[in-house]
Order: sequence, then structure tokens, then C-alpha cells
Amino acid sequence: MLGFLWKSRGAVTAPPVQWHRPVASSVALLRSRWYAIGMAVAMGSWGLHVTALALAPISLVQSIIAGGLVLLTILADRMFGLGVSRREWIGVALMAAGLAFLAATLEGGADSAHDHWQTTSLALYVGAATVAGSLLIPLARRRRSEGLYLAASAGALWAASDISIKALSGRLGDLGAGVMLHPLALVILLLSLYGLLVSGRSLQLGDAVPVIAVTSATANMLTILSGPVLFGEPLPQQPLALTLRVLAFALVIAATALTPPPVEAPRGGIRPPEALQS
Repeated sequence: MLGFLWKSRGAVTAPPVQWHRPVASSVALLRSRWYAIGMAVAMGSWGLHVTALALAPISLVQSIIAGGLVLLTILADRMFGLGVSRREWIGVALMAAGLAFLAATLEGGADSAHDHWQTTSLALYVGAATVAGSLLIPLARRRRSEGLYLAASAGALWAASDISIKALSGRLGDLGAGVMLHPLALVILLLSLYGLLVSGRSLQLGDAVPVIAVTSATANMLTILSGPVLFGEPLPQQPLALTLRVLAFALVIAATALTPPPVEAPRGGIRPPEALQS
């Protein structure tokens, strides 16, 4: 979350992302000092994330990572000097609670990585997440909550990337370093870069707390769902636990709806340091 907040601070000082110039826009974002710092932090955490995905079930990994959402409003309010509204506090708290329920209703543990998958199922799931994320971009145009639509788009694209990482990790034993030449490696790279560009634009258009919360919630929900759908993770056998899990998904969706849209599209997420000092 800390890296995400730094990226948001840098994104609002960078030139607006232009969809027809993806490379130039990405370079412009990286030229922003705060965005570059946020990316450095994010890359470090991404390496740990990849390692975790290779060792444990994806639902377990994502549920633990989702716990960081609890820190979002605290960091934004205390460390970055953002005015976090009561509605944002409630929305993020409900998201965290819903994701915690999802973690509590996971069956089994980390004794199996649950990394077996079928090519057709993986292609359909990753393809659907990618298409959904792409369709949200034109849908977001000229909407008051454009930043939140793009946040959901980035979350879907990163979910597709994380699911591909989990799938590729199951080939480590057979291929070793050869996984870098696997077609999924190219898919992961393209989806990661695509998601970064969309995320950068969402941070330019929307307030930091709701944008980051929606991105995280979308990515975590899609990746957690992929556990039983793609990788053979067992669902709760007891009706009560299964009901709680369904309600947890509903709680996260309701919490996402509580995140307020920005008052004006160009407001941006985190105020630049000059604004904080004035």
C-alpha cells in the first residue's frame, strides 16, 4: 500500500496518460520521482508475492495480501496528510472484513501449492478478466467516476497477471529457468505493463483511497475466486462456511460501492507536496 500511495503522489504530477502513446506515457510516469520510488517499492513486494504464489495456494496468498488494505486509510490519513472521509473509512473497513471472512473460510492450508490447471480453463479465465478490464476503459470515458472505473480495470488486468504467475509457477519443477521462455511469461509481462498504464491513469483521475481500494478489491476477488475455479482448491464443505464465503464476496462488493467517486475528474489522488505545505 505504501508503494501504491507513493505512485499516486507521482502520477498526479506527471503528464496525463495518453492511450495512443503507451510507451511515452509510461516513461513520463517513471520520470516522476515519487512514482519511481513507488515503483521500486512495488517491485520489491512483487518479488515476494511471486515467491509466495509458487509455494502456497493462491487464495491463501491473496487473502493475506488483502490484509494490507486495512493500512490504506491509516497511511493515507496519518503519513500522507490526506483527508479521508468517514465513508472511505467505512468502505475500506468493510472490504477488509469481507476479505478476512474469505480467508477464514479457506479449506486446507499451505501444505499443497494447488498449482495444477487445464490450459482451456486458464485461457478462458485469464482472457475473460483481460477483456473485462479492457472494456472498462472506454466505459469509463466522460463519467464522473472515471478514476474508479479505471481502478477496477487495472485490478482485473493485474488479477489476470497474478493468475498467470500462479499457473506458470507450477512449471518450475519441470522447466526451471526455462519458464522465462514459456508463453505465459510473455502474457504476464504484457498484462503487468498494461495494468500499470491503466492504474497510472486511474491515480491521475481519482482520489487515492477509493482508487487504490477498488483496484485491490477487484484484483483480490478475481484471484481468490480462481483458487477453486482453476487450481482445484477445495471449497468449504460445511453449509455455514460456504454461506459465509458467499456473503464475504457480497460484503466486498457492497464496500466497493461505498467508495465515493471524485467530485471532479482531474482532481487526482494524492496532493503534490507543494499543496500539502500550503
